[in-house]
Amino acid sequence: MRTTLDLPDPLFKHLKTRAAQEGRSLRDLVIELVEKGLTVRETVNVQKRFYARPVVGASATMPSSAETLTNAKLFELINRDDDERAGHILQSR
Repeated sequence: MRTTLDLPDPLFKHLKTRAAQEGRSLRDLVIELVEKGLTVRETVNVQKRFYARPVVGASATMPSSAETLTNAKLFELINRDDDERAGHILQSR
């Protein structure tokens, strides 16, 4: 079914960046994220999502000092951390 959504500009840019990094379409990424969101039963406090927290999980590595930390790389690290957290929530059920 075709629909139209009005997304805030920062969210849209985030989605486009992630889709480009993963080499897939925005449509496929949004579908996957919506499906994942529907499977998570724990309610997330929106305010807590934006509290200061480590950007990377224990298994992730920070870029070397010679590598520039771009917005795209930062989004990638945040998304990897979010994916790890969601995985832990789903495994604990």
